[in-house]
Amino acid sequence: MAGPVGVNSTVTAGSGGGGGSYGKALSLLASLFFMWGFITVINGVLLPHLRSVFELDYTQTTLIESVWFIAYFFASIPSAKLIERVGYQRAIVIGLLVMAAGALGMTLAASLPSYGVTLVMLFVIASGITLLQVAANPYVTVIGPPETGSSRLNLVQAFNSLGTTLAPLFAGYLILGRSRSGTAEAGATLTQAQRYADAQSVILPYVLVAIVLVVLAVVIARFPLPALGAATQRAAKADRHRHSLWKHRNLTLGIPTMIAYLLAEIGVANLFVNFVSQPQIAAITHEQASRYLALLWGGMMVGRFAGSLIMQKIAPERVLSVFAFGALVVVAIATFTTGPMAMWALIAVGLFHSIMFPTIFTLAIRGLGPLTEEGSGLMIMAIAGGALVVVQGWLADRYGLQNSFFLTMACEVVVLAYALWGSKPTADLGDQTVG
Repeated sequence: MAGPVGVNSTVTAGSGGGGGSYGKALSLLASLFFMWGFITVINGVLLPHLRSVFELDYTQTTLIESVWFIAYFFASIPSAKLIERVGYQRAIVIGLLVMAAGALGMTLAASLPSYGVTLVMLFVIASGITLLQVAANPYVTVIGPPETGSSRLNLVQAFNSLGTTLAPLFAGYLILGRSRSGTAEAGATLTQAQRYADAQSVILPYVLVAIVLVVLAVVIARFPLPALGAATQRAAKADRHRHSLWKHRNLTLGIPTMIAYLLAEIGVANLFVNFVSQPQIAAITHEQASRYLALLWGGMMVGRFAGSLIMQKIAPERVLSVFAFGALVVVAIATFTTGPMAMWALIAVGLFHSIMFPTIFTLAIRGLGPLTEEGSGLMIMAIAGGALVVVQGWLADRYGLQNSFFLTMACEVVVLAYALWGSKPTADLGDQTVG
């Protein structure tokens, strides 16, 4: 199976391949992490908005996010092949331009307005993000000593969380703050004319996003990104065929764990605004709720910066177990209580989810040796697990929004079990480093 390019690679001699020479490249990668985090979390504000515009139930609402993550499944392998064909730098530029095209397409969806076109354009944006993800995550993981791979990825992912923290404020002001559905009390009925007017509020923010993406694509196209030499070629087929991915428990169990984690993260983030707006929770408008959503993502940013430091001293699997237990506790509080306590408990989930994605990723590919590329490709494809959030939407429609978080609790148990047992390598083939 095709995986990310450059996982077990070194920089060519002419590119300045010392350890300190990666500072500028990592800074550039951090900007990419920021942008795809920013764009992804706009969905958390967009979903309750579209729920009102198109009069959707929770199943139809979460289907929007499912389409987003299905793109990871379909675009992962083509993305890896594109990187092999055109190179790392050009592939990043293409990914940014694909995202920009999708963002402009969202203005078309808003002008019609059309639920179907909205789904298609979100799929296009997510496909561009997948292209960036396929290369960036494993590249950061192996760019230095293997024992600090989790620390490095948590650090760069913290900039992703900076984007996710600012996005709800941006979208809350430009989408919810300028729409009737965003400023009305929970349960208010909108006329057809009001829903059509609300749909137009999506145009400006996505035009701005498209402009920023094009500018970033131009900057990266002109940036002297370190060239990857002959050592970037994937391990010889004969070498890989001597080993089996499925003998590595940390990978085989890491894939379903990543799926469970994504289901938990996306479910909490995308149902947050509707959850806290309920009369028995906080009884606030969607626009006000979007500000609290920024706190949830802000907690994730703080947790990743802290996790990056903590994991330089403490084994990542131990840190993951503590954070998974904390997430289980606060989700339980949000599920069984009401009022401000339930709202703040759900906000706290962001802090405990913070280190999960990068830590599960690095633990899963640890010790894969020449199989690192294939393992990384499988872990990126596992991000498609976020598409299962439609299951939580279905549960919310039938058993109530608050009761749907029992599914989130089950996901936290899966992550905890992986941290305590499943993440231990069973067939270490050695780590691959860069530089």
